[in-house]
Amino acid sequence: MRVVHTASENGVRPAVDPLFRSAARAYGPRVIGVILTGSLDDGTAGAAAIKEAGGITVAQDPAEAFAPGMPRSAINAGLIDHVVPLRDIPLLLSALVDEEAPPMDAAPDGPHLRQMEPDLAEMRLAIHASDRPGRPSVFTCPECHGTLWEADEDRVVRFRCRVGHIYSPDSMLAAQTDEVDRALWTALRTLEERAALAHRLAERGRERKQHWVDKAFSQRARDAEHEAALVRALLRERGGAHTVPDDASTTTAGPGNPEGGARKKT
Repeated sequence: MRVVHTASENGVRPAVDPLFRSAARAYGPRVIGVILTGSLDDGTAGAAAIKEAGGITVAQDPAEAFAPGMPRSAINAGLIDHVVPLRDIPLLLSALVDEEAPPMDAAPDGPHLRQMEPDLAEMRLAIHASDRPGRPSVFTCPECHGTLWEADEDRVVRFRCRVGHIYSPDSMLAAQTDEVDRALWTALRTLEERAALAHRLAERGRERKQHWVDKAFSQRARDAEHEAALVRALLRERGGAHTVPDDASTTTAGPGNPEGGARKKT
């Protein structure tokens, strides 16, 4: 096993999806992928790769998971063979590894098994259609702001940019939410600095008996303070943008926190 230095997937590196994909390519039906508690939909694309290779997938019961997003997403996509409580997963794994695995295909292939994470030493320029991982989308990468390609393959949607950043739909929404928050905090800081500077210049005008300067900059300070108050109120109201109802398919509480793993069958 090795950890390669490449673009992040769903905003994290190492990530569970490339782990599952590479394990499925290397060991095919001998792989068991386990998805435990975690936010967003990390692991769904990797579970699709394991299923495509003939392996077995296991998910913790979302009803008992601290963060049910990851197991629930893979279950809703129809990619999980066994849904069990956490306490029963060790027993299930012990039983599964005692079974005889089917023979491995010499050259496993499929849309979910293809390597999406590019090797930094051998990155293609994606000039030709065959080098592009999907069709051009109208979205840009939250990390490098390059154009994203969209791939919709067998119930799993993914976005990938030219340099290799990969996002699932939920991770894209979470990253865009974070980007909006960063822009609003930057706007708030800039407006407050503008108000402070305008107050200082107005005070200088008063000290020099330049009443027109005092009046002009005092008005600018009031305008900036009013705009800052609007942005501050919007930031307070955006608390709900980071959560979803309990009965939704996935959560958007923050970056993915994969706690899955991959094992070989004997």
